[in-house]
Amino acid sequence: MFKIGDYVTRKSYDNDIIFKIYKIEDNKYYLKGADIRLYADSFLDDLVLYLGDIKNFDDFELSDEIDEKLNRDEYFYLPGKILHIDGDCDYLERCLKFYKKYNVLAYGVCISEKDMKKEIKKHLDKIKPDILVITGHDAFYKKRGSLDNVDSYLNSSNFIDAVIEARNYERAHDKLIIIAGACGSYYEGLIKNGANFASSPKRINIHALDPAIVALKVSLTEINKNIDIVDTIEKTKYGKDGFGGIITHGTMYVGYPKV
Repeated sequence: MFKIGDYVTRKSYDNDIIFKIYKIEDNKYYLKGADIRLYADSFLDDLVLYLGDIKNFDDFELSDEIDEKLNRDEYFYLPGKILHIDGDCDYLERCLKFYKKYNVLAYGVCISEKDMKKEIKKHLDKIKPDILVITGHDAFYKKRGSLDNVDSYLNSSNFIDAVIEARNYERAHDKLIIIAGACGSYYEGLIKNGANFASSPKRINIHALDPAIVALKVSLTEINKNIDIVDTIEKTKYGKDGFGGIITHGTMYVGYPKV
């Protein structure tokens, strides 16, 4: 018998993803990906206790190459400000810890995907961010329709509606940089409706920190330089299969002299 908090894998899926049990009800086990933004459920006979080390990206090294280019003796730096809106409170906390590790100012708000559209403007008005992350949980369901049908997705329509609201707030892609989507999201729909970066070109699962990884790269790239889009996408868990976007400039100001 397993308990809430145990880490498990599923035999029927070749034990491919590590989950954490977050609820047990009516002999069914409800699971959340340890690293992947994925919910699932299972019965007891399909579960295997996971005894290995739990992978996480809290030690993910992103800024090494950036640090090499910064003259911290003579100059000071003002990274872009991030507003991170997440449908999953646990993953939000992980992302906020990730931003803090790299000394980037980030504000986090946990909002259910269906409420993001109506809630987003008040947070934009309050925070006035340079970078907006809109993420949570999503999925593509083949039985519902084709890849280009927004009704085929769990929450892509909610993410798109939130992106549209954000673009009504600030239409310029270079004044508010939007990173949107989750596992299996409608990539083309998100980009066409105003996102600079989005998941998921191949409708695959993404890592819990993937949206934060992209946001951090945007925040720590100088405002007069374009982000290396290929390098940025390759920093995410599954590269161009999981994330894509348009060429975008950075948001970090550089000052002189350092006091």
